[in-house]
Amino acid sequence: MKSLEELKAIREKMQGQIGLRDENDDTTKIVVGMATCGIAAGARPVLKKLADEIAARNLEHVVVEQTGCIGMCQFEPIIEVFAPGQDKVTYIEMTPERAVEVLEKHILNGRVCTEYTLRDKNV
Repeated sequence: MKSLEELKAIREKMQGQIGLRDENDDTTKIVVGMATCGIAAGARPVLKKLADEIAARNLEHVVVEQTGCIGMCQFEPIIEVFAPGQDKVTYIEMTPERAVEVLEKHILNGRVCTEYTLRDKNV
């Protein structure tokens, strides 16, 4: 980078790309809240179990990522599922076992596990 103009050009180019998802992208993303509250509540084993299960099942179109605070500390560990063409689903009070259940029922079979969502909570 040699000038301020070059930096501005790069910034403008990237702003147009940020947040855009490729329409042909069929990847399902599972995001695990890994802020201090999530870690304290047990998010690490949830993240590890999901990553291990995805690898063991060779699920090429499913990725697991971590993020910071999701904003609902009282419901940690939290995972959010972003599936192509579907609304985001937020799962609360996850355990490694529940996370595998979400993977099997929701990700692989398209059935949301409503018993682990916020539907009955007073938020």
